[in-house]
Amino acid sequence: MKKLLCLVLILSFICSLISCDFGPTSTINGNNLKKYQIVYSDEDSDYSKRAAEYIKAEILERTGLDLPVVEDDAKAEKYEIVVGETSRDISKKLDAKTENVDFAIMAEGNNVALEGDYFIIAAAAYFFIETYVPADGFNAVIPEQVSIHSPVVEKADNFIMLIGDGMGPIHTKIFEYVENTYDFSDGENRFYGYYLPHQGQSRTNSLSGVTDSAAGGTALSSGTKTINGLVGRDKDGKDLKLLTELARDLDKAAGVMSTEPKTGATPASFSAHADSRHGTAEIIMTQKTAREKYGIVINCGYDYTSVEGIGMIEDEITLMLDTLDDNENGFFLMYEEAYIDKHSHNNDLDKTYEAVVRFNQAIGRFMEYAFYNPNTFILITADHETGDLFPNDKGELEYHSGDHTSKNVPVFAYGYGSECFDGVSVENIQIAHTFAHFMGVDDFGDQSKYSYIGK
Repeated sequence: MKKLLCLVLILSFICSLISCDFGPTSTINGNNLKKYQIVYSDEDSDYSKRAAEYIKAEILERTGLDLPVVEDDAKAEKYEIVVGETSRDISKKLDAKTENVDFAIMAEGNNVALEGDYFIIAAAAYFFIETYVPADGFNAVIPEQVSIHSPVVEKADNFIMLIGDGMGPIHTKIFEYVENTYDFSDGENRFYGYYLPHQGQSRTNSLSGVTDSAAGGTALSSGTKTINGLVGRDKDGKDLKLLTELARDLDKAAGVMSTEPKTGATPASFSAHADSRHGTAEIIMTQKTAREKYGIVINCGYDYTSVEGIGMIEDEITLMLDTLDDNENGFFLMYEEAYIDKHSHNNDLDKTYEAVVRFNQAIGRFMEYAFYNPNTFILITADHETGDLFPNDKGELEYHSGDHTSKNVPVFAYGYGSECFDGVSVENIQIAHTFAHFMGVDDFGDQSKYSYIGK
């Protein structure tokens, strides 16, 4: 027995000296994975840092290896997984011409690099893990030349509708006319919706003509046109089934978020039923029912423009997604940026720009979630256009109205089935019909004239 114990101790000592592993070995292009460190740049967007941390967490869970994550001002090591734009040589070589939500990966020698604009780096991180790190004991072979890929997409369980209140087609072009000087942004010079692969338009008129936010929101939430001022009710005052309620009927989670208070017309249209958008008491009462009967999570009232404020909104988005994500059947979520409309009513271009930048930040966080959770469908649109915004002869943006207009509004879509929105002009109620169709329900809303897109 003593001889056996002695032998075990000797073998253990020898193994420790030569870093002997009894478990399976995972390699990247023949190099032991445990030798690698993960590198990102602190000067790159926060998406790259979170992508690096995601890769670290997934490798730890799948292989048990706890790789270090360092900034690119740390000493360069022989084996590195480089995430996003860094000062490393391999990052400079990986300068791929990607479009939309495509991303790039390459290996060179002992190093691997991932590249994707802004939030798209999340898609690269997910693809890298799912393709090359399936489980412990893998032997990944990553091409030693630039390869361009599209994100992984799966049939949707999660559905997210992002509404820029008052956001017309020119509002989404505002970066072409106004220089970005805001510290709280990613430094973007493009509305993030234009990264999404499928884009169309929506017609917004209500039964009253040019819509208000109540009727516009109700059309998007219920798939039924109504009269201006009504919230979650048809022209006869009857309560309409809302997408949030439909989601709960299907045992999904449901949530409503907005930068304006919960009694605002758009968040109310997804969580309440009232005869007037100004009927605060009725809205609050029916929202209480929405919470108690349907379990709809309502989180509204954020109008922050500072670095700390934007961070608070992003934290609230993360908290909401974490809450809804607990439901194994998926969820429906509506998020609204309300101040594009409010500042356009006042013809305040600088403040409108600020609101669009803030909306971009929210879009980026939701898209990041979708890339890490490919069973997510996202659509960005507006309830109407406000301000009749367009460039003058000098190429400067000008408002020509202080009210809503009947202009078509943009639609940007991403996820399973999103190609049905590409290049088409649809009624706003068809957006709700299509969300319901993707959830498996084809008789949602008013089907008398328009059905889901693609039927």
